[in-house]
Amino acid sequence: MKVSEIKEKLGYELVNMGEDREIEGIFCGDLLSLVMGRAKSSDAWITVIGNVNCAAVAVLTDVSCIILSEGTNADEALTKRAVTEGITIFKTDDSSATAVIKLNSLLQQ
Repeated sequence: MKVSEIKEKLGYELVNMGEDREIEGIFCGDLLSLVMGRAKSSDAWITVIGNVNCAAVAVLTDVSCIILSEGTNADEALTKRAVTEGITIFKTDDSSATAVIKLNSLLQQ
C-alpha cells in the first residue's frame, strides 16, 4: 500500500506530503527511544508526539510516514523539517488503537 492511499482511503488530514513510499507494517509508540530501536523501515509510525524530534526519529528509522493520532497537531518546527526531509505526515482524531486497526485492515487487503 502506498502512503498516498491513507488520505484517500482513511480520510486522514495531510500535513505534509513527502515521498509516496510503500507501507509494509505499522509501529505505534510514543517513547522515542523505543521507536528508534523497534520501528522498521517502511512502517507507518502512529504517535501522539507532534514535535520536531519525530522528524529525527523518522529519518533514523526510515519509516514510510508519521500518523499523528488523538487530534495531535504537528508543531511548526516538525512541519518545516518534514518538508526539508521529505517526510509524509498525516493527522487524525482517531485514537492510536483505532488508527492501527484501520490501517492494518487496509494492509491486509
